[in-house]
Amino acid sequence: MTDTLADRRRLLIATSAVGAAATAGVAVPLVASLTPSERARAAGAPVEVDIGKLAPGDMMTVEWRGKPVWILHRTDTMLASLEGNEADLVDPASAHPMQPAYAQNRHRSINPRYLVAVGICTHLGCSPSEKFGTGAASGLGAEWPGGFLCPCHGSTFDLAGRVYLHKPAPDNLEVPPHKYLSDTRLIIGADDDAA
Repeated sequence: MTDTLADRRRLLIATSAVGAAATAGVAVPLVASLTPSERARAAGAPVEVDIGKLAPGDMMTVEWRGKPVWILHRTDTMLASLEGNEADLVDPASAHPMQPAYAQNRHRSINPRYLVAVGICTHLGCSPSEKFGTGAASGLGAEWPGGFLCPCHGSTFDLAGRVYLHKPAPDNLEVPPHKYLSDTRLIIGADDDAA
């Protein structure tokens, strides 16, 4: 009878070992499938941008979280156009939560020279186009100071991404979290206020 108990004990130990190995063999791929892929991590990761070669008056577009983010290097004339049109804007003081606290100002940016904004209209998610030309030549009227036009439904935004009154878009363009690493390096998707 002792041989039978010893045999049962060996069988129990062997069966337990095989069961544990099988459980580990199933658990490892299961846990690995629950972690985000490299592509998914990259889609939400901060994006570092070199703005050193962006000339005044030029704009570049980078992708962050699958969205186009515009970086506009504003000229003195572009900055001056942001003054005096507050009465024509939905949210001139940037009080609505479409930007971090450090962008709640007339130019909606950390550095007045650079606008950093998500290039998606707040109406239905279309992508506005740049209309930096001013006056009648822009096709938007003699008083047009330059900015952005959403061609889908006609929403217009100034050069700080603030939406004009009586347009379909309810809010200004979103300003993503960002910070400057240097005068020529910008990181989008991270800032000093982020937890």
